[in-house]
Amino acid sequence: MEQETRETRETRRREPRPKMYETEIINIGRVTKVTKGGRHFRFSATVAVGDRKGKVGIGTGKANEVPDAIKKAEQAATKNVVRVSVVDNSTIPHEAIGVRGASKVMLKPASKGTGVKAGGPVRAVLELAGITDILSKSLGSNTKINMAYATLEALKAQKTVEKIAALRGKKVEDLK
Repeated sequence: MEQETRETRETRRREPRPKMYETEIINIGRVTKVTKGGRHFRFSATVAVGDRKGKVGIGTGKANEVPDAIKKAEQAATKNVVRVSVVDNSTIPHEAIGVRGASKVMLKPASKGTGVKAGGPVRAVLELAGITDILSKSLGSNTKINMAYATLEALKAQKTVEKIAALRGKKVEDLK
């Protein structure tokens, strides 16, 4: 009995895990620490992960090499995955502004066929969340990391009609 479990454990360990999330690298930066002995270089990476079905997360990682930093950021992002409210499998329920540091990102719902009108990290986060029709505008600082987090904050602030009805203890028909 003991032998069988050890074998099954080993075979499970060798099989590649199915990748649940797609990843998008938002930013890779070089961090320099100046010491008495000279300069010490490290790399920081910011990565967004999502399943294109309403789940998205962002994470950052630092390491001595770029691939290690990306791997750490990916692990951090998968730990921070949140569910996003998506209406008609294409857009968001209402307008929202997300703020992170000096960055502000405004998101507006759009009709079918509009596409993702966004650039840079905002586009990456929205596409990984599975949103296909949306308008966005960067209002503050354009720091990539802060823009990505501001987008996530705006997405977290979304509430569907069903959520609001549940919070008020009413039915959807009563709100219309």
